[in-house]
Amino acid sequence: MEINVYQRFFEAELEYNGVKRRAASVLLISDSEAGNIKYTAAVAFMPYEDEEDFRVPFDAYFTKTIYEDRGRRSKKKEKQFIEDLPQYIDELATEVEGKIFWDKPLSDERLG
Repeated sequence: MEINVYQRFFEAELEYNGVKRRAASVLLISDSEAGNIKYTAAVAFMPYEDEEDFRVPFDAYFTKTIYEDRGRRSKKKEKQFIEDLPQYIDELATEVEGKIFWDKPLSDERLG
C-alpha cells in the first residue's frame, strides 16, 4: 500500500523539456507490501502559471529510494525522513539543474 506520508508545494525553478517550471510538489512516500517497507523522496516540478495552478506533469518527476527493508511503517523513522527530506530533494533537483526555495512554501504541509 502506497501512502503519501508528507506533501507540500514550494516555489521552485527548473526548465525541463522546454517548459519553465516555477513550483514543485515535494513528497515522502511510504510503500509497504508483504512485510517490506520502502520510503521514497519524490519531487515533481510544475509550471505554476498562477496561484490556482497546481497541475503536476509527469515529465518532470524524480524519485530516490531512501530506505528499504523488512518491517512496517515507523513514525520515528518518518519524522527523521521528513527532517532530512530537503537534502534528498536538493540532490534530485541538482541532477536536473533545478532549485527548490524551501523558504517559500505555496501550501501547508499534508501528513498522511
